[in-house]
Amino acid sequence: MTQSDRKKGALLVLNSGSSSVKFTVFQVNPDASGDEALSPFFAGQLDGIGSSAKLKAKAATKELLADESWEHLDQGTVPAILPHLLEWIEKNLPADLPLLAAGHRVVHGGQLFNKPVLLNGEIIEQLSEFIPLAPLHQPQNLAAIRTLAESRPELPQVACFDTAFHQTMPEVSSTYGIPDELTQEGIRRYGFHGLSYEFIAHHMRETFPDVAKGRVVVAHLGSGASLAALQDGVSVDTSMGFSALDGIPMGTRPGSMDAGILIHLMRHHKMSADELEKMLYYKCGLLGISGLSNDMRDIQASEDPKAKLAEEIFCMKAAKTITSLATSMDGIDALVFTAGIGEHSPSIRAKIASHLKWIGVELDDAKNDANDLHIEADGSLPVFVIPTDEEFMIASHTLKLQSA
Repeated sequence: MTQSDRKKGALLVLNSGSSSVKFTVFQVNPDASGDEALSPFFAGQLDGIGSSAKLKAKAATKELLADESWEHLDQGTVPAILPHLLEWIEKNLPADLPLLAAGHRVVHGGQLFNKPVLLNGEIIEQLSEFIPLAPLHQPQNLAAIRTLAESRPELPQVACFDTAFHQTMPEVSSTYGIPDELTQEGIRRYGFHGLSYEFIAHHMRETFPDVAKGRVVVAHLGSGASLAALQDGVSVDTSMGFSALDGIPMGTRPGSMDAGILIHLMRHHKMSADELEKMLYYKCGLLGISGLSNDMRDIQASEDPKAKLAEEIFCMKAAKTITSLATSMDGIDALVFTAGIGEHSPSIRAKIASHLKWIGVELDDAKNDANDLHIEADGSLPVFVIPTDEEFMIASHTLKLQSA
């Protein structure tokens, strides 16, 4: 679609979970080009679906648009309440900003999808085949897509995949040490948080093109956390693998662990696959180590030795992963911190950097404390703090595909 083909209107970006829906509405500016073609209009979240649904939304100007109970509309599931949310969104759009399309974050595209796609019935069914690869996320993503297809069949929908960005990884990075027939079945390292890494690569190309051409490690540190090696803006390795459990410890997920532990738990603790899944996704990581919280802010505020241990493990594992990813590129030219912890916790960044002086990383304390864009000390390799914007990437892809 060329700039002259664009229509004035709005794009809806949806990120659907089992009991919540996050949404962002972007205005399409048909006379603008590049990133200026899109501007945030309003955003919000519908929480507590199935118990005490509540809608919160704010305009891009930070004006409060909604903070209200939706229990009267709650029938227990996201698909049941989603048409009401779409109706609310359309009512809050000006008459000259019709809804043009919806873009969805879809966790898994398997080996089949290496870029965003305009959805149809056949593709939706293909995506359902990847449910075993992402059993906790893929069904929720597809439920929202199917609901919109039924309630607004004329509305184009685009799927953007967390795995697509990492399809460029070479076999040496994507292949496990397992029998080849299992690899051919699709048991391989896929990587996740791809929309975040894609945004960082895009932003770096626009603002620091010379750095972007080099070897950059990006640390996406949040409740879900991973790291990736980008060479000339392309993924060559990442810490997450077959599932979003791999890599460094996260809020409630363990990160990399000896597979023999799972065999032990099955044999000696008689744990079923469902019990293991619940433990691995909801009871490990910072929460499991500390016994206190899955939130790094709570961990850092506590004097409990187990909380301190959780923080130290998180930082040490992140630092070890940075050096591992640098090895995948035969070196490192820059380091980027992003996502909730990466963007807002100077002390975590400092602890991670303290393990990396030997590869040329040293922070300027004042710049780091201020969350500046550049936080490296003189003589250090470049270290950036860059806010990620996965919603913008979804909107950008949706804009390109919605009239195709």
